[in-house]
Amino acid sequence: MTTPTHPVIVIGAGQSGLAAARAVRDAGLHPVVLEASDRPAGSWPRYYDSLRLFSPARYSAMPGFPIDGDPGRYPTRDEVADYLDRYAQHLGVEIRTRTRVSAVEADGTGFVVHTADGDAVPAAGVVAASGSFGNPTVPVLPGQDGFTGELLHVAAYRHPAPYAGRRVVVVGGGNSGVQIADELAGVADLTLATLAPISFLPQVIRGHDLHHWLEVTRFDHLPAAWLRRIVRKPLVLDTGRYREGIESGRIDRRAMFTAFDDDGVVWPDGEREHVDAVIFATGYRPNLAYLAPLGALDDNGLPLHAEGISTTHPGLVYLGLEFQRSFSSNTVRGVSRDADHVVRPLTAHVQQAHAIIGL
Repeated sequence: MTTPTHPVIVIGAGQSGLAAARAVRDAGLHPVVLEASDRPAGSWPRYYDSLRLFSPARYSAMPGFPIDGDPGRYPTRDEVADYLDRYAQHLGVEIRTRTRVSAVEADGTGFVVHTADGDAVPAAGVVAASGSFGNPTVPVLPGQDGFTGELLHVAAYRHPAPYAGRRVVVVGGGNSGVQIADELAGVADLTLATLAPISFLPQVIRGHDLHHWLEVTRFDHLPAAWLRRIVRKPLVLDTGRYREGIESGRIDRRAMFTAFDDDGVVWPDGEREHVDAVIFATGYRPNLAYLAPLGALDDNGLPLHAEGISTTHPGLVYLGLEFQRSFSSNTVRGVSRDADHVVRPLTAHVQQAHAIIGL
């Protein structure tokens, strides 16, 4: 049976898991981080090559550990991965890499965390911080099963070279879809297919990066419930390049196709066109299947929670969910605030369990 003396298990060693480990450590508890990959950098090493942070380095550091170099630059994918790796070493907490969690079960006031290798790790509490990269969302359209071209999610896309000279359709009107369409437009016969026109958000306003204004206005601290009412569609951060690309025709933007047709797609006007590859930039869903045995998820596999605190199991909390508490909840710059918030009730649960058993 688990006891309050067992560690708090943090699932995932990306930005959310490392933020959780810091908060758990600072609360006087013992964190143990379980990471499926071979390094504590989360999904960053597996993103597409050209990805950069959307926020400048000065706004993107974890507490007490600034990002080296020009604070006004937008760090690259590899810079962020290396930064998180260094931050993990700086924390001085136990991190077990190549340890994939397969299931979590309740055990008294605590939990047992099962790994793919067959281990059963007792836990006084659990922080589910496994992100969403491992659970990409791909819509299902008529004729999709019979499509003979290449079909992939942006999670599997790395760089434009394999698509040079080919007919490619990118699906999705968010940041990833527009960025990938922009770089593919230089080498491929490219169309960006979206359900609605792109909504752009200026990257720089009155000489300052957008994130300066988010801090000044405290927009990042507004409650998620309020934000969901005003942010109803994807917004693409833009220096002006992407808007110009679409308006000039360099990026061919069309209304979403209605079906697949053997080796192509069917456009809304009925035109059937050969397509070599379709890349879905259609987002992700929380990667939490390991909590299904616990009964902590709804019928759609989404966590039952209030601001990251489980409503089904005391001692279980979440980090890195989109709009968990604020606009920046699932970002490097915002997750540490959420970590402090969810670790408080987690600590109270463990302390209460101590009192119950008289420790």
